Amino acid sequence: MPLAEEFHEILDALPSDWTDLELDLRVQEDRYIDAASLLVTCNAQPYSHHDWHFHLNVAHHFGHAAAAEVVWGTLKLLDDSGISGELVLREVREGRVEVVQMWGRPESVRQEFRKLRAQ
Repeated sequence: MPLAEEFHEILDALPSDWTDLELDLRVQEDRYIDAASLLVTCNAQPYSHHDWHFHLNVAHHFGHAAAAEVVWGTLKLLDDSGISGELVLREVREGRVEVVQMWGRPESVRQEFRKLRAQ
């Protein structure tokens, strides 16, 4: 199965309030350098001495990770380049809300913000 399609299936299986997830990626050994040059667009972190080649952090709406659309596009580039691989979901976090400075705001605004961001 193509990597972009596999990633799309992973996203479809997640609950709507997921905030970020961690994936591991293994690519063809002989195409490792080609894959690494494409994966730089989604800030994939290489493993040194591990069974898997890359670690991907993906954010849903906020956070210090690559957007899901960027990761999908990067995996599509790998597919289009003929680089096959294997993708595994390691961890999903859900239900967290972005922290924003709300000093001086009434409690009703804070509650409304949390409600909107938790969706």
